[in-house]
Amino acid sequence: MAKAHPSKAELKKQPEDPQLKSALDFTKTGPDKFAVFLVEMLGSIKFLLLCILIFVMWICWNLNFFYPLKPFDPFPFPILELAVSMFAIILSVSVIINQNRQGRIEKIRQQVEFEINVRAEDEVTKMLNMLHEIHRKLGLSSKTDRELEEMKAPTDIKQIHQTLDDENGKEKKK
Repeated sequence: MAKAHPSKAELKKQPEDPQLKSALDFTKTGPDKFAVFLVEMLGSIKFLLLCILIFVMWICWNLNFFYPLKPFDPFPFPILELAVSMFAIILSVSVIINQNRQGRIEKIRQQVEFEINVRAEDEVTKMLNMLHEIHRKLGLSSKTDRELEEMKAPTDIKQIHQTLDDENGKEKKK
């Protein structure tokens, strides 16, 4: 039975292609791990319910609904307002950090997908060349097909990278 996905060890055993740019592993630094933890914690229903519970209890306490307890933040609740404002800043920065991290991951995924497409293109080109060679050896009539000849030509990866880099440079200047 064939494996669906190769292990990391198997990926590392494969020969390196110097023309391919991307890294298959996205290394997680300490700040990346902390950002993931923070976003997972702050983005949960449990956390939302905890916040609602704390706000309701805070307001009830300070409206003197819990008789033996003395209010410490009378209406209009300036301390609560300050705490919520600070929390909103932390939450928005956490979201931006996570979006930046997701952007880096997406860029790596795009590079890996590009590499896979290039390898598939190389395989198809090789199969076309082999098929054309078999066709010739069998003595079958062969008209010169310009499109087939273009398809049999190897893909110039350096030229593709240069074109992409040039386009990215033009976009950054705008």
